[in-house]
Amino acid sequence: MDQIRALPFAFPLQKDHLALIVIDMQRDFAEPGGFGASLGNDVSRITRIIPDVKRLIEGFRRAGRPVIHTMECHKPDLSDLPDAKRNRGSPKLRIGDEGPMGRILITGEPGTAILPELAPTKGEVVIEKPGKGAFYATDLGKVLKVKDIRQLVFAGVTTEVCVQTTMREANDRGYECLLAEEATESYFPEFKEAAIAMIRAQGAIVGWTAHVGDILEAIGA
Repeated sequence: MDQIRALPFAFPLQKDHLALIVIDMQRDFAEPGGFGASLGNDVSRITRIIPDVKRLIEGFRRAGRPVIHTMECHKPDLSDLPDAKRNRGSPKLRIGDEGPMGRILITGEPGTAILPELAPTKGEVVIEKPGKGAFYATDLGKVLKVKDIRQLVFAGVTTEVCVQTTMREANDRGYECLLAEEATESYFPEFKEAAIAMIRAQGAIVGWTAHVGDILEAIGA
């Protein structure tokens, strides 16, 4: 059986059933003037992982494995945005407000777009999600079933929120989940560290973690 060097132990690779999910690598989370910055965060922490995320994406493309992108965004009328979400965090700009890159986290706005360095290519699936987890109120489950995917590699932001939430959703649905450590980030380094520990605790209770280079080597990229 093929394996990927990982923690807490080697990941049992099924290459023909493997896909990459890149979570929310959007301008609003990574660029000055976006939603992440409006919360008072240092967005440079996010931009630092762009080269590793790009390397991972390109490796999956070369290996002929699916790359799926997610975008956190809402309808222009905010009908899918509960007050419990919009009113959290005391940001200078709330979801739906007009910002330097258009309305914050609204479908079709410039700031909602995936960073150009990581933009999807023709034929790659883009999941628009109104929640933190990528399975909630989306077709992700159907997409994975059609593609016969059983294992998921995760990259993107933020490690402890949207990435970990989606991993937990996937785990509950029977997928084996692997987090690419250099290709994920948080605005808070201690949160990333804690999320990684929680994911691989108790014998990979949520999933495994591995380095980008080891993942690419194992998939032949």
